[in-house]
Formats: sequence, C-alpha cells, structure tokens
Amino acid sequence: MAASHLNTKSNFHARSNSLPSRPHPIILQCNEHLDRLRSSHETSSSSSLLSHKLGGLQDLHECVEKLVQLPLTQEALLHEPQESWVDELLYGSLRLLDVCTAAKDSLLHTKECMRELQSIMRRKRGEEMGITTEAKKFLTSRKVVRKAILKALGNLKATTRACWCLDGLVVSTALATTSKEGNFSSNIKDQQTLALVSLLKDVEVVTLSIFESLLNFISGSTQPKPSSWSLVSKLIHTKRTGCTPVTDENEFSQLDAALQSYVLHMVCKSDNSCNLQNRLEKLESCIQDFEEGLEFLFRRLIKIRVALLNILNH
Repeated sequence: MAASHLNTKSNFHARSNSLPSRPHPIILQCNEHLDRLRSSHETSSSSSLLSHKLGGLQDLHECVEKLVQLPLTQEALLHEPQESWVDELLYGSLRLLDVCTAAKDSLLHTKECMRELQSIMRRKRGEEMGITTEAKKFLTSRKVVRKAILKALGNLKATTRACWCLDGLVVSTALATTSKEGNFSSNIKDQQTLALVSLLKDVEVVTLSIFESLLNFISGSTQPKPSSWSLVSKLIHTKRTGCTPVTDENEFSQLDAALQSYVLHMVCKSDNSCNLQNRLEKLESCIQDFEEGLEFLFRRLIKIRVALLNILNH
C-alpha cells in the first residue's frame, strides 16, 4: 500500500519536473531547504541536532512566507477547482501552530519548575530536606508535562489520515488532468497548482515530524517509536542517504535521572548537589535555545496562516 502510494507520488513529481515553465526561485529555495532537512534520518536525537533542525525550519518557513505572498501563488490557490485545497492548507497551518504551542508550553512549564528548584538550592545551601521536597515537586511537574505531550502527540497522530487523504486527492486529480484533452496551457496551470500544493503539504509533513521529535525529547524519551508523521516524511523523501546513529544526550532525561537518584538517596547528597547544579545549567541552556527557535517559528507560522486566510477571503 505504502509502496504503491510512493510510486504514484514519484510519477507525479516526475511529471511536474518535466513542465516547460521554469520554477520560481523561491520555490527552488523551498525545495533546497526541504532536501537539507530530509538529508538525514538519525535514529536518536540530541539537543544540538534538534536546535540545528529548528534552525533549518526557520529558514524553510521564512521562504514559505515569501512564497505564499507571491501573486502567482495567490492566483494558483484561488483557481478552480483547487480552492478546497486552500482550506486544507489552512487547517494544516493550524495543526502546526497547535503543536508548536504545545512544545512552547512544555518548555515554559519545565523552566518555571526548574527555576524554583534552583532557587531552593541556592537558599538552603545544602539543606537536604528542602532540596528533596522541591526535587519531588519538579519530578511531579515533569509527569504533568509528559501527560500534556502525550495528549498533543495523540492529537497529532489523529490528523495523519487527513494528510494522506489530501495527498491521494492531489495525485488522483493530477492523473485526471493529464488524461483530459483540451487547452494545453490550462492543463499546465493545473499541474503548477498541484505542484505548489504538494510542496506546501511536504513542508507541513517535515515540520510536524521535527516537532514530534522535539516533543519526545522534551518528555525525556530517548528512543521514541517511529511516528506516522516521520514515516510519511520518509515516504515522500526521494533522495535517501546513509544515516549514522547519534548518541543520546537528552538533558531532560539526565536531570530527571539525577533528581531520582537524589530523592532515593542512591548517591552522596553533597556529591549529587554539584551534579544537579551542572544538569540544571545544561538544561537551562538547552531550553533557551529551543525557546528562541520555537518563538521565531511561531511568529512565522502566524504570518503564513494570515496570508492564507487573506487569500481565502479574497
């Protein structure tokens, strides 16, 4: 089933690439950013790798913002019968905002609880009872964060079918268009519209896949199961490259483990206090990097959604 879908998509892209019209430079830039984000499929994640991918997403969505503002894009998305696709792209932009918000909220909640713990450690100056109590509170708050992340991931997976349905609609419509006899220029315009919509959907799939990896990382999961979105992302990736496993370096799970050891008296308290301080500082730096990347993306996603709304309400 998946192989059949992949072959169909590949044939569709082959027809799109054979069009006589030259792609707009911004479209080429978007495809370049997509290719770079798809160029590796590591089996594990690190904060540096995720920060790098967030940076790649920033470049991609900055390019997409320019793309949706082009007159040729607005004309294509309003051209019948593709207007229903604009609705689906609009829903997709809302999905991206929802997942981005979930990641931002998870980081904010963790940061606030972490600062409470840091404050207690500075005030108590080694008083075990106060630090242990605050450590237990932090671990409880992490459970709340994980629960919220699991809910967000569940909602994300529930939207997979909608994405596949749209991809199927794009492909089937493309086949129907090429089989029709009629005005050649009209057919080319339809193909260009299909290629544009396919590009924007590819952007959504790749973005959701990276957001999902980020949410799993924040939850402290070091070996997340392959997701439907990441599988879709791999299926639409036509240029496979070799992948090199990356050692898991999850600052969230490392701090969780250090606090568990402290609470359960598994190590010397004085030695572990220094370890906790180091873990807290590393996690604070990690959270700051993620927050900056997500905030930039959030603003871009809002601008893109507003642009799509303006097209729809034209």
